[in-house]
Amino acid sequence: MAKILFIYPNKWGRGITPIWIASHYSILKQDHKVELFDATFYKDWTENELKFNTKNKQYKESNYFDLVKFSELPIKDELQNKIDSFKPDIIFWSALSSHIHGEGEYVNIEYGYELLSKVNIYGAKLVTGGLQATASPFIVFDNFKKINFLIQGESELVLKEIADKTDENIAINSISGLVYLDKNKKIKFNQKQKILNDLDILPDYDYTIFDSQSFLRPYNGKVLKVIDYELSRGCIYTCSYCVETVIQKYYGFEEKTPKGALKKAKNYLRNKSPKKVYRELVNVRDKFGIELVRSQDTNFLTIEPQLLKGLEKLILETPLNMKFYIETRPEGINEKSVELLKNLGVDGVGMGLELAGSDFREENLNRYVNEDRIVKAFELLKKAGIKRTSYNIIGLPKQTEKDILETIKFNKQLDPDNITVAFYTPYLGTTEQMKSTKLNYFGSYEKKIDSQLRSVSKDETIPLSQLNYYKENFYNLVKGNQI
Repeated sequence: MAKILFIYPNKWGRGITPIWIASHYSILKQDHKVELFDATFYKDWTENELKFNTKNKQYKESNYFDLVKFSELPIKDELQNKIDSFKPDIIFWSALSSHIHGEGEYVNIEYGYELLSKVNIYGAKLVTGGLQATASPFIVFDNFKKINFLIQGESELVLKEIADKTDENIAINSISGLVYLDKNKKIKFNQKQKILNDLDILPDYDYTIFDSQSFLRPYNGKVLKVIDYELSRGCIYTCSYCVETVIQKYYGFEEKTPKGALKKAKNYLRNKSPKKVYRELVNVRDKFGIELVRSQDTNFLTIEPQLLKGLEKLILETPLNMKFYIETRPEGINEKSVELLKNLGVDGVGMGLELAGSDFREENLNRYVNEDRIVKAFELLKKAGIKRTSYNIIGLPKQTEKDILETIKFNKQLDPDNITVAFYTPYLGTTEQMKSTKLNYFGSYEKKIDSQLRSVSKDETIPLSQLNYYKENFYNLVKGNQI
């Protein structure tokens, strides 16, 4: 039996229940001992994105901070105490399977390594995975030299195989998906993993490893008990800036149609069965009092119809009495799909506009959807009483200040219930990141990882101070009359 310590280096300033923790724990706990060190609620660690985004009105005011407690104790000392008492054989952090589009998850390798560099690990093996490990192990090993193993692709079964062999001389070269340094410090790549086609073979996700306040989350001015969850994995689209394309590439799916869809997508998309989804949701509802399910599926309405219709039938027969927040694309919204969402209990839908202008989206982002479809989608959802969130990006290469102003005007027209705006993040291995590097937007970006790099670093078209102004005031500019 091995001892595995999970590290979750969250700096968001609010509780999260990452899917990778629930999924990996459900597998490992059967034969091994697993504990979690969650960095979320330490004052000397968090950067508290929640406070920042409440101030700029991306989130509505709530009494969240009256309900959760942040520790005054030094996080370094608390992590050392956890390692001293648990004595882990393996320390693991960062994986695929959850929040893959969020910058907060993308920087997990850096943040986890930063935490571990402050403590004595007593010879524990450092193992990590996720997007950066899948995109460019060379960069990860170059920056984080004490890591023993990287896992490319999905890591649940790979980590289990490593843990199973902890007491033996690990036959490193027999574990698919593993990347490591040999005795001469040269990077060795094992055989690639095969895609996990049947998600039903995974045990039901286990959320008991989380602290109770991790379930509390602000949502439209209220604080609800929430879990993050996935019904499926994969996306049919190939947007040039999206980390999903890194995962597609790893598993050998690179051909795309002229309209930006993945060829042979049915072999890449995978989902659970309706019965498994319904059972898992009933269990978390009854055990933790969950009120809202935050679906992390990349594009909810391209999930296999058999799953969605089957789940709809089960919920109509015996209601879950839970709300859902999902993400999808505007072109999937029509009268029929809106009826499905209502029957499933969907309360909110997040949709990526990225920026106004179909020409820019098509030519630069490989994203095809015209403005009329977006407008229609927002109208249909409003009519159905489903809250609408628009996702916007600023600081994209070749994006001008005029583009940002047009995006603000387009949001005015749509009048979403919630608005989010993010700086463009150059995800390693994406077409957009490679193009940005070629344009010298990031200098020697390919040689380093810096979570704070922005596309304006080499572009003086929009001064950084002006870009920050638009990010901090985007909501007010949309809802007010300033432009």
